Amino acid sequence: MDIRQEGGALVLYKERTAIGTARRDGDALWVQIDPAWRRRGYGSYLLKELLRRHGGLDPKTPSCFTAPLPQGEGGRRLAAKFGFAEQNGALVRRHTPDFSAVAFCHEFLAARLAPGGFFIDATCGNGHDTAFLCRLAGPQGRVLALDIQPRAVQATNARLAAAGLAGIGHAVVHDHARLRELAAPATADCVVFNFGWLPGAPHGVHSAAEGSVAALRAALELLKPGGVLAAVLYSGQVIGDSEKQAALAFLRALPLAQYTVLECRFANWADTAPLPCFVLKKDPPAGPKTGGCHEDRNV
Repeated sequence: MDIRQEGGALVLYKERTAIGTARRDGDALWVQIDPAWRRRGYGSYLLKELLRRHGGLDPKTPSCFTAPLPQGEGGRRLAAKFGFAEQNGALVRRHTPDFSAVAFCHEFLAARLAPGGFFIDATCGNGHDTAFLCRLAGPQGRVLALDIQPRAVQATNARLAAAGLAGIGHAVVHDHARLRELAAPATADCVVFNFGWLPGAPHGVHSAAEGSVAALRAALELLKPGGVLAAVLYSGQVIGDSEKQAALAFLRALPLAQYTVLECRFANWADTAPLPCFVLKKDPPAGPKTGGCHEDRNV
């Protein structure tokens, strides 16, 4: 079998014969299989590919698709197999991802950051956080991303280019423990960390306590007063919990006069679940008044 993109449709070929077509029109999906080839799994094959190409099979991506009500029982079974349900005279398929630590961080940052800022993604991975920050920063903002693995940097820059965000952000190969080398103190509005390992890569390569604590310390120096540091901490069988505990010890010891620190635990999750943390850098206290009072004493 072979699926080819022809115009705005996917065409399914059995050897040299076109036996089915599928297309997307807005949020509506259309699948048609030649009657002679039905009940053989070709409709499932074509619909699955159509959903995959438009993000419908990504468990982390929200989606909503519709389709016309099929005439036959076979079409209804096919729709039900892929999660379509009848609603208001049509078939509807909705997917809302489970709430996650990363999603929580994104919502928190979106509520606090203004367009036009300078944001840093200190552990860019495959670029999801970087792309999110670029959309928040907007055309007038700037996003710097880094990762110690070239594979991650390549994936991030490719994601930004595909999304039309390369003019806002870019990624470089760099160790987050040496974050000070990339920006001046008190210039960043936000620094984001998503510790652990690169998704899709071997788990043996992951961030560790010493480098991560150094990176957190550097990030606080780079933050402007009023800036936000966001970090998702991980623990588990592969990486242990030394990094998580070292990071928590560092964050908990920050002086209250300079920082507000939040640990946002999910109460009914396991102790090894990802833990989102935030540091809000406070404005420095106002200095003593000068000038006018001195002149008054001389009157």
